[in-house]
Amino acid sequence: MDLTAISPPPHGAYWPEAPADIAGMHWMWLEEAAHFATENETPWPRDLKLHLESGFFEPPPDNEILGPIRPRGEPNGLVLRRGHKVATWGEPDQVDFTFSAAKSYLSLLAGIAVTDGLIADLDEPVRRTVDDGGFDSDQNQSVTWRHLLQNTSEWEGTLFGKSDMIDRNRNLGLEGKGRKGDPRPLKAPGAHWEYNDVRVNRLSLALLRRFGRPLPEVFAERIMAPIGASSDWSWHGYRTSTVDVGGRAIESVAGGTHWGGGMLIHAEDQARIGQLMLQKGAWNGKQVVPERWVAESLTPCALNPVYGLLWWLNTGHGRYKSAPENSFFASGAGGNLTFVSPDHELVAVMRWLDPAATDTFIRLIMQAIEE
Repeated sequence: MDLTAISPPPHGAYWPEAPADIAGMHWMWLEEAAHFATENETPWPRDLKLHLESGFFEPPPDNEILGPIRPRGEPNGLVLRRGHKVATWGEPDQVDFTFSAAKSYLSLLAGIAVTDGLIADLDEPVRRTVDDGGFDSDQNQSVTWRHLLQNTSEWEGTLFGKSDMIDRNRNLGLEGKGRKGDPRPLKAPGAHWEYNDVRVNRLSLALLRRFGRPLPEVFAERIMAPIGASSDWSWHGYRTSTVDVGGRAIESVAGGTHWGGGMLIHAEDQARIGQLMLQKGAWNGKQVVPERWVAESLTPCALNPVYGLLWWLNTGHGRYKSAPENSFFASGAGGNLTFVSPDHELVAVMRWLDPAATDTFIRLIMQAIEE
């Protein structure tokens, strides 16, 4: 059985499966990894609305939920090796919110905008082509597309009822454990890295302005259909995020589920997106996303070498010590992770895995690979 001779599945088809040994993996370690993922569920409650309202991210009134939210399901996921499914656990077709993994999907849309000439240069100020008042101030007028994509924009303002101040001084290592939102002097755009959902939502709105149509439509047409994804996913904004675009009322989608909304998707479709990135933007002989965009997305940010263009990197093993240094991730709060290892032609999707257990899971997967 020659795994390299089989292309990824077409639209609506299931992943081809392969025995672990044929895929160059040891079944015992794969089984152990799947069992480990099942037994190490995120500490988050199943009721996500209750969790968000509890003040996990921030206290009232900043924690007001503006978008749809619903309870999550059980832990699940799958592992692909050379485009073949070699392990699953739980129900990988279970549709759930995926929190900030949606940021990486915005990066793919930015790549489509560059391909279509809607963004001529990542280093040009956004205000040159997006004239909606959001980039007129002294602080915001020099914000570039690259700044927004790298989380270095220092954009200042209130968007859809949420101030950028809410996520200032945000420390992801202390998420849910410490205070954030304290005032601090803003630096010049490009001079400070900060994970800030309001600013990511500002990028989403700017992309909507450039495409002139709903981002989920573009994502379905240009990304998900070409890679054979299901129609089970959906992407949402807030009750406050409908804007006028050329006389049409369009909902601007969220880059996470921080305040509700964001991407509802299952692990099977997330695996396709991971496989697309593994294949440098190509799928069954078609270049869905330019290879140069994938490379750009995975180039370390000077201010944070474990971050690219809305994709997490493992530079210097700075994200997960057990993962290869050139691996990369689409990551969402609550234990939602798409892990891609180019060296091993491997994609793994984990849903609702305890973040504290992620490195151990990755170590088990690495042990399963027979060199």
